[in-house]
Amino acid sequence: MASPDPYTTLGVSRDASDAEIKRAFRKLARKYHPDRNPEDSAAEAKFKEVQAAYETIGDASKRQEYDQKRRMENMFGGGGRSPFGGGMGGGFEDMLGQMFGGQQQNPFQQRRRQPQSQPKGTDVHVSVDIDLQTAENGGEIQFQAQRLKVGANNVASKVNQNFRIKLKPGELHGTVKRLKQQGNEHPQGVPGDLHVTIRIDAGEGRRWENGILIQEIAIPFSTMMLGGKVKIELPSGKSGLLKVAENSQPGDRRRMSGAGYKEGDLDLEFILTEFDTLTSEQKSAIEGLRDVGL
Repeated sequence: MASPDPYTTLGVSRDASDAEIKRAFRKLARKYHPDRNPEDSAAEAKFKEVQAAYETIGDASKRQEYDQKRRMENMFGGGGRSPFGGGMGGGFEDMLGQMFGGQQQNPFQQRRRQPQSQPKGTDVHVSVDIDLQTAENGGEIQFQAQRLKVGANNVASKVNQNFRIKLKPGELHGTVKRLKQQGNEHPQGVPGDLHVTIRIDAGEGRRWENGILIQEIAIPFSTMMLGGKVKIELPSGKSGLLKVAENSQPGDRRRMSGAGYKEGDLDLEFILTEFDTLTSEQKSAIEGLRDVGL
């Protein structure tokens, strides 16, 4: 049985920033924590699943390893099978050819015949997180990537290497930069490329969906039902009052044109205000609502 997808478990997209994953974990861990759900076996199971998901992708290096493993599984047919197992179709030499890149060539085949083109190592994919201010202003950023280097006797080993790239002002979330021949090395050819995905961390309560910036707006239940106004602060730093219609629901959205990143659209998503503790007056009011069916 396949393990649950950690991104799905945490409710984040695959291009979410590391900070967004951490925030999602904190929110779900608090929601399903056994102290808040005593004697609730379903909540306890969900809490353990959330913990396992965070252990898989909560750390940047572990997340990179998980994503790389998924890409390798897809390369070899998926299903979580080892590249050395059955179902490969082409045998050991074909498997090596895919690992080192090149047009179905591998180091052993190249000794027997001249390849039509110079073989190439496989590409490396990494992601780098930046904040909104860096994205808007641009500049040089530093990051580290793991790649295969070929040493003596054509033995490949993993090394961590530092890189620098320049970002232009107004860089977009999900932009991919390619550094030629900075990927995995090939024992008898040229290295692959390094693909760097730029992820913009939009900050607390914000996330990206298909290039649109989403901002959560916490609204009390009474305002959801009766309507009213709530104070909001936009990514630009400007604040104002948002009118909430009567009988609004969690998950409802309002789009503000030009209020997002680089004057793009901003979707305001309604969520219920959460309380860690309630005053006696609040408890009494809620009990009154329960008595009348609300």
